[in-house]
Amino acid sequence: MKIKYSVQKAAVKLSLLFLGAVFCAPLLFLASGSVMSRYELGESLLPLMTDGENLITWRFFPLYPTFEHYRKILFQTPQFFIVFWNSMKIVMWILTGQLFIAVPAAWAFAVYPFRFRKFLFTMYIVLMLMPFQVTMLSSYLVLNRLSLLNTHGAVILPAVFSTFPVFLIYRGFCDLPKGLMEAARIDGAGEWTIFARLGLPLASGGILSAAVLGYLEYWNLIEQPLAFLEDQSLWPLSLYLPEISLEQAGYSFVASVITLIPAVFVFLSGREYLEQGIVASALKE
Repeated sequence: MKIKYSVQKAAVKLSLLFLGAVFCAPLLFLASGSVMSRYELGESLLPLMTDGENLITWRFFPLYPTFEHYRKILFQTPQFFIVFWNSMKIVMWILTGQLFIAVPAAWAFAVYPFRFRKFLFTMYIVLMLMPFQVTMLSSYLVLNRLSLLNTHGAVILPAVFSTFPVFLIYRGFCDLPKGLMEAARIDGAGEWTIFARLGLPLASGGILSAAVLGYLEYWNLIEQPLAFLEDQSLWPLSLYLPEISLEQAGYSFVASVITLIPAVFVFLSGREYLEQGIVASALKE
């Protein structure tokens, strides 16, 4: 039995290692491509450039590694920093706006038994399930009336009022013990004090998970900026990368690596809260 168990355990570990290598392969592909010389990249990607029928050859360990492309992007490409900070600006404003809109809305849905609460929350869920293509025209008309088209506000404002963080944070507030809030009211605490002193600290896991998921989503926005932003100087990184031509493949690899770093940092920092958010979003009321 012990030998059979050991064999099964080794098989499971080998399977997990294989799957891990498969999932990590794109990251290794990016990292190796970012330090390849221009000549080596051209040799590897020649079938793409010539529309040939041959397969692409790739070395995960370049023969002649170089940081030429990093130097070009970091010190000689100012437009890259423009779009990078555009992405940072858009994401930070969206998350800040959601903090002031989604958190109080989720608290109201979870704590106060007002009329039509179930109906309104159901409508929130329906809106959450609608893809951007369904609401694009109505959003465009509203933003046009507000004179926000071709501004970062056209991307930020609709995302601030997104329904998904409300739903996610709502689940965290629902887990708060009702008896604790009633005891605070008996002791003379006001509603704002209960919200600030009890609600926010005890539901911080749900709030942080919504922030992590929101960052990962809005850092990679494509459709909304493409629909509402005409001026390329306003574009985020997610639209800048496809604009890099195949002849500049090295710059594209470097830009992709730099774009990936903030997302990976946020993911690793908030991985525990992200798991809580995924579990909470799967629960039914």
